[in-house]
Amino acid sequence: MKYQKEPMISVIMAAFNAEETIKASIDSVLSQTYPYWELIVIDDHSSDGTSGIIESLITIDTRIRRYTNEKNVGVASTRNYGISQAQGQYIAFLDSDDLWHREKLKIQLDFMQANDASISYTATAYIYEGSHSNYILHAKQGLTYKELLKRNLMSCSSVIVRKEIIERFPFPQGNIHEDYAVWLKILREKGLSHGINEPLLIYRASRSSKSGKLYVSGIMTYYAYRNVGFSPCKSLLLAIRYSLHSIVKRASIRIRTKL
Repeated sequence: MKYQKEPMISVIMAAFNAEETIKASIDSVLSQTYPYWELIVIDDHSSDGTSGIIESLITIDTRIRRYTNEKNVGVASTRNYGISQAQGQYIAFLDSDDLWHREKLKIQLDFMQANDASISYTATAYIYEGSHSNYILHAKQGLTYKELLKRNLMSCSSVIVRKEIIERFPFPQGNIHEDYAVWLKILREKGLSHGINEPLLIYRASRSSKSGKLYVSGIMTYYAYRNVGFSPCKSLLLAIRYSLHSIVKRASIRIRTKL
């Protein structure tokens, strides 16, 4: 790639059986007004048409790179591998069913450089069961570690982080909210995450997803706190508080969605 003064952003996309949504997700990267990015798509041994869709899009833009796991290893290991292949100074994440506003990378990078930020996130809009919701998960301009302990405002697909930082905090494997555990560890060290209160991410929410099931999500959150270093008792109390916030958020998303 030719030399450019502007920093490179490496976009990591883990994909598993995402044939219904991945083209729209990749298209939202292709439409970005900030041109200096690479998209690293890792197919986690999909059994549907995901691989063929990725292959067809590579011919459109050489900034897309594709890798395929020989077996299904899960989102944490897949993201970690993507990070290891990244060439950019900044790492962004986009799940294979989420969408970005076309100005997302430009707005966020300009904001990070202006604020000398090592990690940032944005507000999140939602598509719930295929319909756009009026609910917005707002971002705090300065999100502290203590505030993040209460609930996760940092949707993974909204985050941009410096590569040298995320390399030190790999995503943990297991039945766990792996991204939440990583954000907690980073903020515990860095103090805060800079937030942009604009919904530059559109997140697809569903009752049937793993994180959409309250009981399963509660267990995953509990293990995120354990991974960060809290005792079983403290982790349970934190997970209960987190779940209460989640109940309110999910109710608000449903109420503000015209199905």
